[in-house]
Amino acid sequence: MKIIRRFFRKIKEGFIGVGRHFGMAISSSASVTITLLLIGFFLTLTYNLNTITQDIESSISLSALVDYDITSKTTLDSLEKQILAIDGVLSVDYRSKDEEFTYYVEMYPDIREFNELYREQNPFHDAYLVSVKDGTMLETVKNRISGINGIASVHDGGSNTYLLIDLLQKVRIFGAALVLSLTLLAVYLIYNTISITIRARDTEIWIMKNVGATNGYIRGPFMVEGVIIGILGSIIPIACMIAGYLYLYNMSNGVILGVFTLTNPKPFLYYLCAVLAGIGIVVGYIGSFLSVNKLLRSKR
Repeated sequence: MKIIRRFFRKIKEGFIGVGRHFGMAISSSASVTITLLLIGFFLTLTYNLNTITQDIESSISLSALVDYDITSKTTLDSLEKQILAIDGVLSVDYRSKDEEFTYYVEMYPDIREFNELYREQNPFHDAYLVSVKDGTMLETVKNRISGINGIASVHDGGSNTYLLIDLLQKVRIFGAALVLSLTLLAVYLIYNTISITIRARDTEIWIMKNVGATNGYIRGPFMVEGVIIGILGSIIPIACMIAGYLYLYNMSNGVILGVFTLTNPKPFLYYLCAVLAGIGIVVGYIGSFLSVNKLLRSKR
């Protein structure tokens, strides 16, 4: 009970400190708000870019052509199981040579005149369309499939496919690096703002120190203040992210430029709000802790 009472006392003192120094608390919260708005924007952008690039990669598939002399269903099933067993394979879709013929005739109208001419002497192979879990594994999976007995050849779309995969990887890395850099910048800015707020109360800390207050007793209310500042600073960014993302999603019906699908607001916005609130709380707590410790060390 004593620990609980002490805990609630520190919370009460923290709220009193915020009320007493409301102007400085608002200044610190404004800094948190601005930086969290930027972080929220780039987190949303990066997450959706990552989803879009993964969707593009998952649409890239290998076409494994079966030898002409393999017609037994048992053998075809065995080939499918061997392909599925390869590490990195997401799914396998079998298409007979008749389905392949029909697909290409419908895909390319210019060759429809050959439909009746070549239908009886179908030059196509039975084929497996293979999707991979990660675009970076495409070449490895291709080589593994090529080594299976009964596979005539494997087609991957050529060098442009690998250039596209490399570009998508660079987009994801750039986005992650941007968010990380911005987060570190936010931590630095918020820490500096809270440090200024606490340094302005140097006399208050000096008096508490001289009347025998322990470092933990002095530090507690300030850390609570930091958490409160972090929470206050995260309210506006969270509201803006929810309103802005829902507006964009509803206005575009979840599709950008008619091609790229946005991440569904649920549960994405729940996670985003939790991350923003968490960053605000953690940075406020750490910023206050480091700032007070720095002042306490200077009082020795």
